[in-house]
Amino acid sequence: MSDVSAADQIKSFIAGGFGGVSAVLVGHPFDLTKTRLQTAPAGVYTGAVDVVKKTVAKDGVTGLYRGMLPPLLGVTPIFAISFWAYDASKQLILATTPNRTSAVLTTPELAAAGFLSAVPATLVTAPVERAKVLLQVQGQGGSEQKYKGVFDVMKHLYKEGGLRSIFRGSVATLARDGPGSAAYFAAYEVTKKALTPAGQSPSQLNLGAIILAGGTAGVAMWAVAIPPDASSCNKFVLKSRLQSAPNGTYSGIMDCARKTIAQDGVKALWKGFGPAMTRAFPANAATFLGVEASRNLMDRFF
Repeated sequence: MSDVSAADQIKSFIAGGFGGVSAVLVGHPFDLTKTRLQTAPAGVYTGAVDVVKKTVAKDGVTGLYRGMLPPLLGVTPIFAISFWAYDASKQLILATTPNRTSAVLTTPELAAAGFLSAVPATLVTAPVERAKVLLQVQGQGGSEQKYKGVFDVMKHLYKEGGLRSIFRGSVATLARDGPGSAAYFAAYEVTKKALTPAGQSPSQLNLGAIILAGGTAGVAMWAVAIPPDASSCNKFVLKSRLQSAPNGTYSGIMDCARKTIAQDGVKALWKGFGPAMTRAFPANAATFLGVEASRNLMDRFF
């Protein structure tokens, strides 16, 4: 196994940032719709289309991008760390199995590397998504506009509960992103391999194949993170509710699950599933397209 140079690690970091920006620009309206469906009181919206109609009617098309600043500020470190950590985890797996006969990782090994990539990324993901969720849900159903922006959110959260308040939902975030990242990266690599013609390398795939592989990875991630089993407690719904609720509303993710089911029934765990799956393909196709395009550009000049 050859050591990965510092330049390669930097390229992975930068390429991940480009991929994250691409994902936010394409996927944020879907994400806002999902979050509002998950957190709104019963009866506020009849479905995803109703969320879009009411949001546009009240705030215009730009309303669909409300709360986009936190992920835009966070995508560079989140996705940069994620893609860097994924490449680093692959090298770690190779280094810890020195007697292997091939430097090509198996699908389970790729999934393991994907899971490990979520661990450091959660340190940035959790507070960024907490701020994003609070900005997205304010104003719905006639509620007050409490926060002026992402920095105002962070200031209020710290004043209310210190760092613990800012990082609320971190366990739920890792519970979502660990398995999700495992499926994400493994599905991308497997799909690329399947689309690669005999005698060629996956690095030679055209943009159409990259888009298909990236979109497939996104769908795989959400399919794992939102399993079709209510008993698993949908981490996306619960994470959004944990992060958007006032301090003291829930003692933890299990308390959130119990109160959510008691109040709205098991069906509440499925809120936002449609927008999430609708967003999965285009947003993640954009992510990997941004990653691959920026990486190829950097390889050409550096």
